Amino acid sequence: MERASRGDRDAFATLVRAHVDRCYGLAYRILRDHHRAQDATQQALLGAWRDLPTLREPERFEAWLHRLVVHACYVEARTERRSMARVQAIRPTEAAPGDEMAAVGDRELLDRAFRTLTPEHRSVVVLHHHHGYPLTEIASLLGIPEGTARSRLHYAVRHLRAELDDAARPVLIEERPA
Repeated sequence: MERASRGDRDAFATLVRAHVDRCYGLAYRILRDHHRAQDATQQALLGAWRDLPTLREPERFEAWLHRLVVHACYVEARTERRSMARVQAIRPTEAAPGDEMAAVGDRELLDRAFRTLTPEHRSVVVLHHHHGYPLTEIASLLGIPEGTARSRLHYAVRHLRAELDDAARPVLIEERPA
């Protein structure tokens, strides 16, 4: 860490190799797009290289790096390409217990619901549920009040439940005379 903060590229490369997979995973879970997650990860690592000498608490490197990734995701999400294709999966009528195809359908529904969250809400859900950060640390990491982190998590989970409940309702087709 000390050598990297003094400009040693090999030392920084060693740090990056140790953390790049988790950074990419965090970015992908927030952005839900491989290319955009790669861009956000790269931007965060460039920022880390540039700002590493200013890091006051080297033992908090990973949390600091995650903060850079989340903020890079926010920037990337603002420049989101609006022309992305939307593919809608056909819901299975009813699945047998242990049916792997139903699990794929469930993941697709969850992914679709997750994409409807704002990047700010996604980041709190990912940091809390996927990376195991407590809300106090998430608030510190994102530079927001703890109450805001709590609120974002609450509203994100509520929104996901509503989306999944809506997707689980049977689709009624109204027949009209020809």
